Amino acid sequence: MLRYLPFLLILVLWLYAFIDCVLTPEEEVRHLPKVVWVIIVLLFGQVLIGPIAWLAVGKERRGSVGKKGSTPSEWHRNYGPTPVPPDDNPDFLKSLREENKKDERLLKDWEADLRRREERLRRDDDGTEEGKSSQS
Repeated sequence: MLRYLPFLLILVLWLYAFIDCVLTPEEEVRHLPKVVWVIIVLLFGQVLIGPIAWLAVGKERRGSVGKKGSTPSEWHRNYGPTPVPPDDNPDFLKSLREENKKDERLLKDWEADLRRREERLRRDDDGTEEGKSSQS
């Protein structure tokens, strides 16, 4: 099986270079017309000269230096919606204010309920103590 590996690698490289050459737009082809590059890749594919020449010299390589969006992931990073930090997001800050108001109202209701219950307990305790002292 290993003896077929070199032939398989040559075939894969040749196919990749051929498809890449055919699909590359004309304005990204360097030094020779695109048709000539296709012929070179086809004729010299078995000895790897054509595919290697195409990959090394024929296609314009776009580097990420100084160019925004040269790959799809960079394009999404540079042109997609930028996340807004919570401190700068007015909707988030508004929702925090509303939550704080709700929490303050709830806390005031709890405090009022607690005061009512404490007052009721004091009255009940005072009433039972007066009842005990009048019975004696």
